[in-house]
Amino acid sequence: MRCLILSSLLTLVCGCSSAYRHLRPTKADMSALQKFKPNFTVALYSTQVDVIGNHLSGILLIKKMPDSSTRLVFSNEVGFKFFDFAYLADGTFKVYSIIEQMNKKPVIKTLRKDFELLLMNNLDSSKLVTRSAEGLIYYSFKQSSGYYHYITNTGGDTLIRMERASARKPVMQAIMRHYQNGMPDTIGVSHTKFTFTIGLKRIIQ
Repeated sequence: MRCLILSSLLTLVCGCSSAYRHLRPTKADMSALQKFKPNFTVALYSTQVDVIGNHLSGILLIKKMPDSSTRLVFSNEVGFKFFDFAYLADGTFKVYSIIEQMNKKPVIKTLRKDFELLLMNNLDSSKLVTRSAEGLIYYSFKQSSGYYHYITNTGGDTLIRMERASARKPVMQAIMRHYQNGMPDTIGVSHTKFTFTIGLKRIIQ
């Protein structure tokens, strides 16, 4: 019985420990992060989405509009739209259309936050905390719920990964690789709590 109680306590302690507990405060320049902010003018990506047993494939259009909003339209190869979103210039998010299977508040909220992280919106320097560990620098921004982490090497020339996280652990991780003309060639998104992955490969026009 004593061993069982000890085992349960250890499990509880380990389960409550933070994945970020090893980080230590450091000084880092915000400009080192800003260079990774993608400059989407017009970009097309071949897209694969897997979410809880459902697979979608098609083309994602990301376009900067004349009113300074950013439009994201995901459709299949014959033009059927899965969703049509926009991040408006004032920071609000607008859903123009979405298929019935995806038209659920948790799904829309997840997609909004995922692409907000990728677009590097809401990088308010007043909310920035920089920390480091194991040759990495964490640029962390407090959100209304949780944190956005952008993780670079100490030289500041490589964006290792991005994370959406609670106070204790990541709930989503993403990468952006091989920038050309300010736009990444490859983007990947993976959630930690349930099966939801997004893979993007840029179509060079």
